Amino acid sequence: MIAVRRTRRRLALTVVLLAAVMLAFFVRLVDIQVVRAGELAEQSEARRSIPQTLYGARGDITDRNGVVLADTVYRYDITVSPRFVAPSSIVDESSDERITRTVWESLVQIGALTGQDPAALQSLVDAELAADPDDDFAYLARGVETEVYQAVRELRIPWVYFERQPARSYPNGQVAGNLVGFLGTDGPQTGLELSADECLDATDGTSTYERGADGVRLPGTTVVDTQPIDGGTLELTIDSDVQWFAQQAIAEQGTAIGADWATAFVVRVADGAIIAAADWPTVDPNDVDGTPIDNLGARSFTAPYEPGSTIKALTFAALLDEGVTNPLERFTVPGRYSTILNYTIGDAWAHGDLPLTTAGILMNSSNVGTSMLIERTSLEQRAEMLTRYGLGAPTDVGFLGEEGGYIQDPASIDGHSAFTQMFGQGMTATSAQVASAYQAIANGGVRMPLTLVAGCRRTDGTVTMQPTGEGERILSEEAADTTVSILESVVTDGFLSSQLTIPGYRVAAKTGTAEVAENGRYGGQRIVSLAGIAPGDDPRFVVVVTFAKPDTMKTSAAAAPTFRSIMTQVLKTFRVPPSTQPAQRLPLTW
Repeated sequence: MIAVRRTRRRLALTVVLLAAVMLAFFVRLVDIQVVRAGELAEQSEARRSIPQTLYGARGDITDRNGVVLADTVYRYDITVSPRFVAPSSIVDESSDERITRTVWESLVQIGALTGQDPAALQSLVDAELAADPDDDFAYLARGVETEVYQAVRELRIPWVYFERQPARSYPNGQVAGNLVGFLGTDGPQTGLELSADECLDATDGTSTYERGADGVRLPGTTVVDTQPIDGGTLELTIDSDVQWFAQQAIAEQGTAIGADWATAFVVRVADGAIIAAADWPTVDPNDVDGTPIDNLGARSFTAPYEPGSTIKALTFAALLDEGVTNPLERFTVPGRYSTILNYTIGDAWAHGDLPLTTAGILMNSSNVGTSMLIERTSLEQRAEMLTRYGLGAPTDVGFLGEEGGYIQDPASIDGHSAFTQMFGQGMTATSAQVASAYQAIANGGVRMPLTLVAGCRRTDGTVTMQPTGEGERILSEEAADTTVSILESVVTDGFLSSQLTIPGYRVAAKTGTAEVAENGRYGGQRIVSLAGIAPGDDPRFVVVVTFAKPDTMKTSAAAAPTFRSIMTQVLKTFRVPPSTQPAQRLPLTW
């Protein structure tokens, strides 16, 4: 009887204990599955679901023919989860045996492929863990090429991961590097890369993947949340072959004459499209660190200079347009001409009285004859004669950092500069502005806005940023065509005739040699340039070549052979038909 009671008590106690244990499990289960279900699920998901950025590709920059000047290539960041760093095993493919690699052996293999010191990689991992034992992310190497990424991936180290990122490449190096610009670690830095960023910039997407408790990425678990959108293609008007040729030509001559810098600008007459805008020295966007800071931009747009007598063509075209003179008017041109306060204007060569027509004054580039004609106009007229060509304001290109040059205000200009400004001294302009002005003269007096960007082609097929193509008449057709005829005489009868003549083509050109102001005074330095049009009977292209501060050949003769070689190349590239009629020979003297 007593034994039975004891057995019952034991059973009851056992049942109570079991009930208590079951109750505890039940409470815990409720806590996990109901009370803390959301929190625990979130923590679990955070441990297993790894977010990733899906990078869109930045848009290409191409020339008029689709030649790529800037594109996107992919590079890879090699990352590590420090908390999962541990020895790992791998199957030896030659023996089918599983072998174990120590952490050090893995880091040695990685370093051999990336060119890094394995001891430095070990120190990096140790430092991350010392700062945070649960650290889940650190970079081992950044921006490695595809071949290196593939080789490291084939090591199959479970705690090593990879992130693909777009990187910028410039396949043609220095060709148009001054225009294209470049990217830095903080994004676009200069040139079209920066000013056209709205077109080129990509929109990144996102995805997630799951990782097991051992840190290994689980196959087939990647989920794309947002698809990336690639940037648009920026299509330029330039011809990369002509751009390359122009860069080579000014570099060769600039080096030969010891110039500080040089530019060459090519414009299509019909629509103002920029075919080449070359600078020397220039930048290779693939090696920005190897380029002096002064050479990172585009001097063609950002470096105004006193252009000298190339401006006379603009002045005479305006004088003819205003009816101030006609090409056959006769003048007796003295050797010197007085202005104010004992200032005098002289020509580049000594002479007595010369019997010159208006055409002869321009052909001979006489400062004195130009001043005699200019004296017939008011100060306001003179300023308008220059600003009608767009001088004094940036071009329609709106290039990053573009300068507008300087035209003196008629309300404050001094009496001497009121003359000299009209033949390119005491005012400034960029190569782009000079080329734009000659485009208007070559185009029968209609100035077309210069264009560098033909359009932005988006990934959905739409095209934006297209030029309007609307021109403005600034000269009568007769005044413009007469000016071109006079400029042809510079090539047929001038002292540089042999260096400017292009067989089969009529060429119109104007030379320019300007003194350089330093510390408020003109010294021995010169800017030499040559602006020209071809063919003279059916103008298709304008070429402007400029050399700054040459050590030798400090006259426009230094620019003549380079102008001829570039214009010849342009005519050949675009298969321009030769001239069919000889140039009109206007009387230059009487």
